[in-house]
Amino acid sequence: MCRVAWYKVRMTTRFTNRPTFVAAIFVAAILALTASSLVSPAFAESPRPATHSAGVPSADLALCDRLAADPSDPDRPAGVNGVTAIAAADTAQAIRYCKTASGGSRRAMYQLGRAYAANGQMSEATAAYRKAADKGSSSAMVELGVLSANGTGVGKDPNAAHALFQRAAEAGNARGVINLVALADNGGPPMDPVQARALLTRAVSETGSAEGQFQLGLMEANGAGGPKDDVAARALFEKAAAQNHPGALEWAGNFAENGRGGPKDKAVAKAYYERAIALGNDSAKAGLERINCPLMLSDKKGQRLTTLCF
Repeated sequence: MCRVAWYKVRMTTRFTNRPTFVAAIFVAAILALTASSLVSPAFAESPRPATHSAGVPSADLALCDRLAADPSDPDRPAGVNGVTAIAAADTAQAIRYCKTASGGSRRAMYQLGRAYAANGQMSEATAAYRKAADKGSSSAMVELGVLSANGTGVGKDPNAAHALFQRAAEAGNARGVINLVALADNGGPPMDPVQARALLTRAVSETGSAEGQFQLGLMEANGAGGPKDDVAARALFEKAAAQNHPGALEWAGNFAENGRGGPKDKAVAKAYYERAIALGNDSAKAGLERINCPLMLSDKKGQRLTTLCF
């Protein structure tokens, strides 16, 4: 397998997830997605909003969520969209509100770590991630694992990274599974793709996570860790797309466009691509262009001159 750079899931899925990659580069491709998250009920944060003593929802936690929630975090409530990256103009406010809310919410503590990291305060970010991980945040475990794998702000320690990714994976976090595979591919402790696929399969069945469905779909589509199954992959992409997962929308579009794992339907493919683009997946633009501009004019050498769009 090729070497890959460590990847912190950011939902631009970031998007070396073009449907043209092959099984031989499976790890590199899925690591650029990223993206992620699954969590077992034992680790899931209560869906009840934090409240003041008077029973009013916490404005600090709500603002922390609005500015710094991670779309891939299993603890993120369904009504919170999250941001793939915290805007530079928002970091000071995110730190302020998340710091206030972090005393009673591991989600806010994890988001405080994100805010510190976005502001370049890696020492503070690491401390916040550790506190969140101690409270059971699988996303914080993944972030700490990435820091240990890279040696960013802490000593480089593949074994510590493996242990953190393993904890997150056992909690059902897809990012933990993916990074275990990546760590093994980059000289860390080995991780069998068969085991990775089994972990994802279990987590998806327990949680129905869009990110987990998407990542398992990639494994099914490329025959990683088990037999290739386009029908199963398409079903997983469509399930994740129904939850507005940007990467899954692109892949569902590609499968529909090419009749892979089911009937060919360019109208359906176009709709998937359009939704993916609306959610920030710029790589889906290529698929939409193929459908809207199906005719290509070439010179005598076969070089593309222009396309005809309808």
